[in-house]
Amino acid sequence: MSLNVEHQGVRTLPSEKPIRLLDNAGHAVHGAASGGFELPELDTLLELYRRMVIARRFDVQVTALTKQGRLATYPSAYGQEACEIGAISAIEARDWFFPTYRDTIALLTRGIDPGDILQSFRGDWHNGYDQHAHRCASQTTPLATQALHAVGLAHAARLRQDPIVTMTYLGDGATSEGDAHEAFNFAAVWQTPTVFIVQNNQFAISVPLSRQTRAATLADKAVGYGMPGYHVDGNDVAAMYAVTRAAVERARSGGGPTLIEGLTYRIEAHTNSDDPTRYVPDDELQEWRARDPIERLRDELERAGVWDDERHTATAAAVEARLERIIDAALAREVDPPSALDHLTASPDPRVAAQRAEIVARLTPVDDTPNEGVSWRA
Repeated sequence: MSLNVEHQGVRTLPSEKPIRLLDNAGHAVHGAASGGFELPELDTLLELYRRMVIARRFDVQVTALTKQGRLATYPSAYGQEACEIGAISAIEARDWFFPTYRDTIALLTRGIDPGDILQSFRGDWHNGYDQHAHRCASQTTPLATQALHAVGLAHAARLRQDPIVTMTYLGDGATSEGDAHEAFNFAAVWQTPTVFIVQNNQFAISVPLSRQTRAATLADKAVGYGMPGYHVDGNDVAAMYAVTRAAVERARSGGGPTLIEGLTYRIEAHTNSDDPTRYVPDDELQEWRARDPIERLRDELERAGVWDDERHTATAAAVEARLERIIDAALAREVDPPSALDHLTASPDPRVAAQRAEIVARLTPVDDTPNEGVSWRA
């Protein structure tokens, strides 16, 4: 059987300036700067705002728990809420999401129980939630490997004529990985229904974007693979949602993959083990703080007359009450760190046994008895 793949590459260059539908002051943007996209309806903007408020408060609280030593580690997405929430809100329940380690608030928005999300950060199992039930793969630490999984599942679904879309998030540093290249190229050649969201938060740990690429934008890379690329203001949730929604609809209708770069900034440290003051200029940090994505959308909602201080107070109180219940329930769960080594090999392995013994020796069981059968607490 011969295989004939028609080549229909895309050569449209992304815009030099990022697409935005709301400027830094929250005013609606029209004309060329909007890239031809329209501001979502007010009901949609209100829901996006609510989701960002919940995500921000959750992120702040989890970061505090990490500093208290109650979680092993946590990569914050503070300041990146528009990228995370805008994109994840554009896919449907039937679609699959392939996240990275920094995308906890996207998982939260996806409807995954916060207690399940936090278990991996407490040293429990590698994945605390049912991937099939939520159509969400596990959070990955290796850079860009999840992009290959997203493309593979999308290709399989296309062969089965299953009209789903896969979405994956990558950081700016991950675009330097070979796995990212392979995912982009395969997706474009085989026209898989995949949407790549590149959160350009300016730093791959301590390495600035200028050391990652000479391309004018990361979205420019899409041209070389023959797929559409969009350069979007990643602190504008309206733009992120609108552009991603269009890419999802295109993918579902058989139009193939899209690469979307969200230009944003990492306000917090890479993780709690990082000291960003060693490489992040303070004036640059303060400039990006002033571009807060939540405040930007709130300004627009207040001008539209659908948001005010009274509603903000009520929402904040509801979020606090929910968060308190969530955190208490999550931290009350018992974890069993040695069980992370279960099922690694089909038969007993002395190296695994040695690692298990080291874990047992380092941890103190609840009843102070060195017995693997007891419950443990992080």
